Amino acid sequence: MKIPFVDLKSQYLGIADEVQSAIADVLANTDFILGHAVEQFEEEFAAYCDTAYAIGVDSGYSALELIVRAYDIGPGDEVITAANTFVATVLAISNTGATPVLVDADPVTYNLDPEQLEAAITPRTKAIMPVHLYGQPVEMDPILTIARKHGLKVIEDAAQGHGGRYKGQAVGNLGDAAGFSFYPGKNLGAYGDGGAVTTNDPVLADKLRLLRNLGQRVKYNHEIKGFNRRLDTMQAAILRVKLPKLDCWNVERRRAAAEFTHRLQGLPIRTPACPSYIEPVYHLYVIQAEDRTALQETLTEAGVATGLHYPKPVHLQPAFADLGYQPGDFPVAEALAEKILSLPIFPELTNDAIAYITEQIRSYYVSVSVSDSMPQAVSI
Repeated sequence: MKIPFVDLKSQYLGIADEVQSAIADVLANTDFILGHAVEQFEEEFAAYCDTAYAIGVDSGYSALELIVRAYDIGPGDEVITAANTFVATVLAISNTGATPVLVDADPVTYNLDPEQLEAAITPRTKAIMPVHLYGQPVEMDPILTIARKHGLKVIEDAAQGHGGRYKGQAVGNLGDAAGFSFYPGKNLGAYGDGGAVTTNDPVLADKLRLLRNLGQRVKYNHEIKGFNRRLDTMQAAILRVKLPKLDCWNVERRRAAAEFTHRLQGLPIRTPACPSYIEPVYHLYVIQAEDRTALQETLTEAGVATGLHYPKPVHLQPAFADLGYQPGDFPVAEALAEKILSLPIFPELTNDAIAYITEQIRSYYVSVSVSDSMPQAVSI
């Protein structure tokens, strides 16, 4: 059996006619840049996230970076975020001239540890950027309490969180603003790069529209120095087809995750855990295994694709050596990087496929156990 890590082709085949029709409409209208479908998608995505505004941009990275810029955060300022996030989160801070300040992960949820947050705040701190890592919403209440106490903005990195909920409230509507990615492999993915910002702040929304479009509302009238970070009309049209199906796809992800968790019981691995008041969307299904490399090789040989999210924490990346962190500064993030393994998960993943994957994992541990119990040869 060959099982891909993500099966975008199966998803496409189920919606091909709708996608082709949406693309044909854009081609017929020839409104390729900030066309009507962009405005429609923004309205629909804002409603989905229970926010007043959504602003389409060209990537999840741009969504986060433009939020930081729109809040006038830059050189001399600091933004706190997670040590075990994807590098784009930190680049969105550093590329504005601001300094990323990292906080270690919670060992249970893998998200930013709120108990370590306040110690990272300095007089230069302007914002906190929690990450809904792997599709599990962050423990937001303590973060918001600390932010209000210190007068800080809260910027959600929701690149992996589409459709997640924290105590009944939608991801994207938990902080002051949120950045989403529509990279093809996301729960809501385009057929190229794309992203969006959600917020309830009309002033921020207006500034973001200027920043994404070269600083102009009206062509050739540039009010501020902006960027070319617009969401393509074609991608917006495709996202409009997908958005009404997202909740159903997330239900299937939760079904697959529950099946994995059930079938992996009793094995010497750790499966995902989250509080009952959090509704995850399992962008990734991440386990921990002490012998991760050997297990991954076994699955590869069995035709099962896997991933590592992420094999090296941000503070150990050469690109961020200038931050001054050292090995050992974030022990949980470093330990996770050595043990985590992402198993395939997507809405179309069948229970039979999950049974095959888990059988390979169980067989691996049986073989290891047998090997460990065999008498060792003694040299004379």
